[in-house]
Amino acid sequence: MTVHFGAPAVREAVPSRLDTFIASREFDHPTLVIDVDRVEQQYNALKAGLGRADIHYAVKANPAREIIERLVALGSHFDAASRGEIELCLGLGAHPDTISFGNTIKRASDIAFAWNAGITLFSADAEEELEKIAEHAPGASVYIRLIVETSEADWPLSRKFGCDRDTAIRLLGYAKELGLNPVGFSFHVGSQTRRAEMWAPTLDALAEIWHAARDAGHELTLLNIGGGFPAFYGEAIEAPTSYASRVIEQVEARFGAVPQIMAEPGRGMVAEAGAIVAEVMLVSRKSDRDVHRWVYLSIGRFSGLAETEGEAIRYQFETERDADPMGPCIMAGPSCDSADVLYEKRPMNLPLTLKSGDRIVIRNTGAYTSTYSSVCFNGFPPLDVVVI
Repeated sequence: MTVHFGAPAVREAVPSRLDTFIASREFDHPTLVIDVDRVEQQYNALKAGLGRADIHYAVKANPAREIIERLVALGSHFDAASRGEIELCLGLGAHPDTISFGNTIKRASDIAFAWNAGITLFSADAEEELEKIAEHAPGASVYIRLIVETSEADWPLSRKFGCDRDTAIRLLGYAKELGLNPVGFSFHVGSQTRRAEMWAPTLDALAEIWHAARDAGHELTLLNIGGGFPAFYGEAIEAPTSYASRVIEQVEARFGAVPQIMAEPGRGMVAEAGAIVAEVMLVSRKSDRDVHRWVYLSIGRFSGLAETEGEAIRYQFETERDADPMGPCIMAGPSCDSADVLYEKRPMNLPLTLKSGDRIVIRNTGAYTSTYSSVCFNGFPPLDVVVI
C-alpha cells in the first residue's frame, strides 16, 4: 500500500476487526485500540522470514499484558529494558532463559534482581557496566553493543548507545578478566529502516568488527541484530516475511554460520496492530494571511505522540470527511506547552471542512504511544488502552 506523505490513511476494502470495533463505540478520551490477533499475525510473518533467529520482542514498544501473554504462548523471547519489564514478562509466564536484559544502562540492584530471577544474558557498552554485571551477576553471559554510524533509518539511534570497534574488542577481553562469558555483539540499525537493503552499510561495517574480534581470539557465538523492522507510515514498505528474510540473507552472507542470532522487533511487531481514536478540539488560523490552518487534537506530544519529535514518524490520519477537498495544516496537541506541536515543518493534508468535535483516527500507533504518555500533564489523563 502506498500513499503520499501527509495524505489521510487509505481505508481497507474490507473493514478490519479494529475498524469494526472503533466504529461501534464512543470514546470519552483519546484511546489506543490494539488488536492482539494482528500482533500474532505479525509475529508469525516475521518469524517465517527470520528463520532460525530468535525473536526477542522489544517490550518497551508496547507492554500491554495481553500482548505479552499472547507472545509467551507463541514462544517468543523478550528484550527487557528494566526490572519492571522483567517482572511483567515473568509474571505472565515467560521463562527466565527467554529474557535478555538489553539496556546498556542498568542499576546494580536491578542486575542482581534479574540474575536472582534466573536471567543470564546481559548487554553492556562500557567497562563500568561490565563491572556491575560481574559483581551482581557473576559468570553471566554478556554481549557488547556496537555503535552504528552508517544508519539510513528514519530514526537513527547512533548517539546514546554502543561503543566503537577498538573499545568493543577490548571490552570482550575485559569481560573475560572479570569472570563473565562474553558471547558476542549487538547493534541497532535504527528505528524504521524502511528497506532491507538499507541494512547493508551497517552490516558491512559491523562484520569487519566481528571478524577482527574473532581473529583476536574471541569465540563469538551470538549476534543480536536488534530492531529496525518497519511499520507503514505512508511510504511503501516490504511485506514482513520478505523483509526479514532479506535481512537474514545479508547477515549470513557477511557473518557466516553464527550459532545464535537474535532479533528485537518492537515497532515492526505491534505498530500496525493499533489505532488511536481522538477528537479535533479546534481549527483556527493565526491571521488572515496564514497559509496553513492549525488543527488541535485531544492528543499531543505529551499524551502519546512523542515520536512526532523531529517529524520522522509520519502518522496517518483518517476522518469521516476524507472525501471532502483537502488542504495543508499544522497539527498540535491540547496542552499549554508551546512544544506540543506535532507537524509543522511538513504540514499534513486534512479535509478543509474539518471542525471541532470531529473524530480522528490515527493509524498504526500500536508502538511507542501508550508507553510515552505522561501521567497527568496539564491535568489531561494518560492515553487509554483497549485490547481486543
